[in-house]
Amino acid sequence: MSEKRERIKELVEVLNRASRAYYQADEEIMSNREYDRLYDELEELEKETGIVLAASPTVRVGYEVVSSLPKQRHPSPMLSLDKTKDTAALADWLGDQEGLLSWKLDGLTVVLTYENGELTGAVTRGDGTTGEVITGNARVFDNIPLRIPSKEETVLRGEAVISYPVFEQINAAIGDADAKYKNPRNLCSGSVRQLDSSVTARRHVRFYAFSLASGGGEMKYRHEQMEWIRSQGFETVENIPVTKDTVADAVQTFAERIADFEIPSDGLVLIYDDIEYGRSLGSTAKFPRDSIAFKWQDEMAETTLREILWNPSRTGLINPIAVFDPVELEGTTVSRASVHNLSIVGQLQLAPGDRIQVYKANMIIPQIEKNLSAGPGHMAAPPPEHCPACGGGTVIRDENGIRTLHCPNPDCPAKKIKAFTHFVSRNAMNIEGLSEATLEKLIGMGALHELADLFRLDRFRDQIVSMEGFGEKSYENLIASCNRAAHTTPDRLLNSLGIPGIGSANARMICRAAGNQWQKVQHMTQEEMLAIPGIGDVLARDLTAFFADEKNIRMLEALLPQLTLDESFEDGTDQPLQGKTFVITGSLTEFANRDAAKERIQQLGGKVAGSVSKKTDYLINNDIGSGSSKNKKAKELGVPIITEKDFLEMI
Repeated sequence: MSEKRERIKELVEVLNRASRAYYQADEEIMSNREYDRLYDELEELEKETGIVLAASPTVRVGYEVVSSLPKQRHPSPMLSLDKTKDTAALADWLGDQEGLLSWKLDGLTVVLTYENGELTGAVTRGDGTTGEVITGNARVFDNIPLRIPSKEETVLRGEAVISYPVFEQINAAIGDADAKYKNPRNLCSGSVRQLDSSVTARRHVRFYAFSLASGGGEMKYRHEQMEWIRSQGFETVENIPVTKDTVADAVQTFAERIADFEIPSDGLVLIYDDIEYGRSLGSTAKFPRDSIAFKWQDEMAETTLREILWNPSRTGLINPIAVFDPVELEGTTVSRASVHNLSIVGQLQLAPGDRIQVYKANMIIPQIEKNLSAGPGHMAAPPPEHCPACGGGTVIRDENGIRTLHCPNPDCPAKKIKAFTHFVSRNAMNIEGLSEATLEKLIGMGALHELADLFRLDRFRDQIVSMEGFGEKSYENLIASCNRAAHTTPDRLLNSLGIPGIGSANARMICRAAGNQWQKVQHMTQEEMLAIPGIGDVLARDLTAFFADEKNIRMLEALLPQLTLDESFEDGTDQPLQGKTFVITGSLTEFANRDAAKERIQQLGGKVAGSVSKKTDYLINNDIGSGSSKNKKAKELGVPIITEKDFLEMI
């Protein structure tokens, strides 16, 4: 049964990956025949085992939108766990009993109910007495079974979580640095409690069961329950059987894995394996007596605070960051920690030269535990009176007793991070090694005030080399990338400026109409713009207004001397693809990626569409004989299918 269950999970993952590649990335990673064969195998296994996962392509879960989440009272209170940080205390607590030691996952506890094999209810833990009904959202979790083999009422508890890779991927797609989620638990909590389940589906929430409240028949041991839960198609929290003699080694085994564990965890849970024995102990008003939580014993290190950096952000908030002599914590070297706000700086009385204790919260996030130099008469370092990014005056705000530092300047470069991010992006100036996080650090240290500063970073060599995550090699690669990007073309520069409505295609048309001469582009009138096919009133007005703005004129006066523009011009006779429309599908071998092929087609006067139609002149596909939908459509319409090599010969 376990082999079939694993095969179901494997097939669901493979088929969904193929679907995502086909529908979202326009790529085929398997033939239609192979997809159908695996789909049929999955369908047969689901019928045979009675297990149907929520993510299975054999079911189409409708998304649910509600105005608010209804509340539901739990049949019995869901108590929190007593805690310890001492492994010896775990051994004493276990005594002569055997136990199960498992991860304590850091997400949102959810209770699932199945009736006649169907998922009928999902409720959050809430305050332990009353939770919120999230059944519609649970149906779109990545790995929850919608149907299980058991037909008796089954109620189980588990943790809904979002992994670190998914968390980082979601945060990377958020342009606003201050809108990014602080940690996976907060993201998971918001995702699970969405009013629109289509949002939940996009967040890739997973569920790991940790206990069975009812169902499964009579079982004597917890490990039997966990195996039964797995037999129904669920993933369970990983656990290890332990005794008082082995529990310390088991804790160490988990501790060695925490740094690379992809699911957020804030400790471990130890529970008696003998179910009846655990129940016989009852509970206190706050804690059950059959289980106990183990919190990681934070490894402390003493070091010297060297400085407090003040990092401006997009909202104007200036965040304090403590920089200290490097120390080893939990197997990694740590040299800085966020202090969050002015109030905490004051409470800790932090000043350069202080001896401080630092640790990693949950073995991951560096924090300052204590200032050993604090005491009567000791003063915290004053916050800067001027913003590190723009030099303007700072202000202190007090909201509900929390003091924070802000830059009120609307033109502060820290508030223009989106402009910098677009300028350096791949389809713009293509400066590698400048993520949004790195740009924020450069702005915070005062290295970036305007776009031209991106090509003058060598003035800040020492500061960049010592930046967290950087070094000599990273610095050299960054400078080399900036130097390469400085040799560019008028259309790429125009696209990089972030003018509304100006993408790569429009930028190319405008520059072509201006004879590829930047000065002419910059000084085109609204009438000249309107004479360009495809340029309308709004775009012409926005473009001329941008170049007439005094701030933009000064920006360009500083930027242009840093660049070498290739203004060589190809007239219409050198546009062999003029009027031709192409569609690109499948994997490429001659071009680095699809964007590179698209850019080449547009350079030669052609257009690139996303789907095959009567207006398509050529479909580029290296697998001419594939049974893809685009190939079928092209054959139906008589559109020629050519390979990359055919295309290169054509041009």
